[in-house]
Parts: sequence; C-alpha cells; structure tokens
Amino acid sequence: MRRFESPAHEHGRCVQQALATAEAKCLAEGMRLTAIRRRVLELIWGSHEPVKAYDLLDKLRAEDRRAAPPTVYRALNFLLETGLVHKIESHNAYVGCGQPKEGHSSQFLICKDCGSVAELDDPQVSRLLAAKARQLGFKVDRECIEIAGLCSGCSGRQARVRSRARTD
Repeated sequence: MRRFESPAHEHGRCVQQALATAEAKCLAEGMRLTAIRRRVLELIWGSHEPVKAYDLLDKLRAEDRRAAPPTVYRALNFLLETGLVHKIESHNAYVGCGQPKEGHSSQFLICKDCGSVAELDDPQVSRLLAAKARQLGFKVDRECIEIAGLCSGCSGRQARVRSRARTD
C-alpha cells in the first residue's frame, strides 16, 4: 500500500525504487521500457499527486520540443497495460502503482485539499463488491474505487485552524 507522504518520506528513493521495479518487471516479462516510457513513468512518480497527460506533455516538451500527444498517450497505454500506473478516473490523471509486481484491484484515497493519492489493495473490498454485483446479476470487468476526503496532514491543518479560531 502506498501511503500519504510522511515527513520522513524520502521521495528520491521512492522514485528510484519505482523505476528499478519497472525495469525489472519489463525485463522479466520480455517488454521494453523505452526511454520515453521510462521518462513518463519518472514524471508520474515526480509526486504522489495525479498527473494529467497534457501536463506530462508540457514537461516533455520542455526537454524535447518534438514531443507530441500520441507519444505521451502511447507511453501511458503501455504503463497502464503493464500495471505500472493507474488512472484516476475522476481526475483523468495518472499515478504510479505501488505494487506493480502482482495484478490487483485498487482503491484510491484522494485528498481533496492537497491532491495526494494513497493506493489501497484490499482484496476483501473487491470480493465483497463482486459478490454484491453477482447478486444483482452483474459481472464486474474492471474495478476503480476512488474515495475523496482529507489526508492526515490536511485534516490536521484544518483541526489546528479550527482550534486557533476558537481560542481567538
């Protein structure tokens, strides 16, 4: 499970680990992590906030003016198909997958203040939803659960603001 960033979070190490995992996965599965695919993945892992395709394109164009939308979308499709990234449907944006080694259904906690995303992988949630869907005669093909709320940092800040307002 990827968690919301803590003060002790070493993001540089986080990014390097994600890239190393992606390289190993692609090598093991006989796929190519081309330079552009690797760079798009690196840009997505640049923060724990969802990144939109056109924001990726802008960053790539700053490095290479020839970058074009099809290039970004092909890289994103590859990264999605290999399980290296997830699409946050409500934001039409992408986040790196914290567990790309095994297939899984994810549930996402999205902070409505800072925009950070935490990925959960709770098989019980997936099984319960699939069972409830079957009771209704529905077969689940794909699951995407997004829960909006406040991360601990943002909820703590709001609580401190409310506390100060009461004491003033």
